[in-house]
Amino acid sequence: MAAREILHVDMDAFYASVEQRDDPGLRGRPVLVGGDRRRGVVTSASYEARPFGVRSAMPMAEAVARCPHAVVVPGRMPVYAAIGEELRAIFHRFTPLVEPLSLDEAFLDVTASVRLFGPARAIAAAIRETIRAETRLTASAGVAPSKFVAKIASEVAKPDGVVVVPPDGVASFLAPLPVRYVWGVGRVAEGALAALGLRTIGDLAGADARTLARRFGRGASALVALARGIDDRPVHPARRPKSIGEERTFDRDLTAAELPPRLLAQAEDVARRLRARGLRARTLALKLKLAGPSREGRFPTRTRRTTLAEPTADDGALFAVARALLDAVDLGARRVRLAGLAASGLVRTRPEQLALFGAAREAASRRDAAARAVDRLVARFGPDVVRRALPRAT
Repeated sequence: MAAREILHVDMDAFYASVEQRDDPGLRGRPVLVGGDRRRGVVTSASYEARPFGVRSAMPMAEAVARCPHAVVVPGRMPVYAAIGEELRAIFHRFTPLVEPLSLDEAFLDVTASVRLFGPARAIAAAIRETIRAETRLTASAGVAPSKFVAKIASEVAKPDGVVVVPPDGVASFLAPLPVRYVWGVGRVAEGALAALGLRTIGDLAGADARTLARRFGRGASALVALARGIDDRPVHPARRPKSIGEERTFDRDLTAAELPPRLLAQAEDVARRLRARGLRARTLALKLKLAGPSREGRFPTRTRRTTLAEPTADDGALFAVARALLDAVDLGARRVRLAGLAASGLVRTRPEQLALFGAAREAASRRDAAARAVDRLVARFGPDVVRRALPRAT
C-alpha cells in the first residue's frame, strides 16, 4: 500500500502577522495581540517578540515585563475569521480532504491530488504561494506520511518554510527532537520522562512500553507508538457547522437605543462567514446579557429566535430580523453588557435558489456579486473598510 501524503499547513504568528500587515507602523516591531496589559493574556506574539521569551497563553503583564517595548493590540476576531474562511477555500482548491484545527491551521490529505497537481512538495509550495499572493501573509507546511509527523514538520519549518519527511526518513527526522514535540507530553510529563533518561523522541521510541506504563498508565503505549512515527489516523473533512455566530462584550454597558449599530456589524460578520462557506441560514437567534449581576454573580440573559421565511446569507436581511428580535425584548431601563447573533438551520447555497425569474434573478446576482466583492475587501483590509449604513427603523 502506497504511503499517504499528508500536509499540515500553519500560518506564521497569525493574529500578530495580520496586525503587522494592516498597519505598516507595526512591521519589524514586537507585537502582542491580546487583552488588557494588566489582566489579559497573549493570544499571539510576533516573531520580533519571541526572542524575549514571550509566547501565546502567557499573562500579558508578564509578556510586557519581558518585552517592555512591545506594542499591545486588542485583536480583531472578525478579520481573523474572514481570513480563516479564505484560507479554507484555498485548501479546498487542492483537495476535499481538509481537517481544520483552528482558523489558521489544517491537515490536508493530498494523496489523490498528486495526479492533478504533482508531488506533495509541489502542492505545499503552491498552497503557500497562493496564501502569500491572496492574503499577503506567510504560512509554513509539513509534508509526511502521517498527521503527527506532518504537524511536527510544520513546526520545524517555521517561519515561512516547508519540511518534507519521506516515509523512510521518519525515524531519523524524529529521533533528535525533544520529547515535548510528542502529543500528550506537557511540562510535567517531559520532566518525568527526563527523570527516566528519556529526553529525545529517539529515546522514547526505544523505551519499553511496559516499563513506562508503571509511570504513565495505559497512555504509555500510545506515546511510544507516536515516537516511532506510528499514526494511522485519517484526515477527517470538516463537517457542516450547526451554527455560525458572533457576540461581543461591550467596553461599556449600552442602552437599547445604542444596540442597532452593533447588531448591524454582527449581522455583516455572520453573513460574510455564511457566504464564505457557501451556506445560508433558516434561523436567527439574538442573545442579550444584561448589566448588573445577580446575587450569585450571574448576569441575566435574554434570548429570542425566529425562523426565516427563506434561508439567507444577506447581511441586510439578517439585520432586519435581528432588529425585529430586539424590538421584541422589553429591556425597560436595563442596559446591555453583551449582544450576539447566531445563525442556524444552515443549508447549502444553490445558484437556482438566488431568485426564480428574470429581473429578480438579475438583482439577486448583482447583490451576491457586490457582497462577495466586499468580502474580499474585508479579508484584506478589515471589517471597517466597508460598512452598511444603518437603515431607518420602520
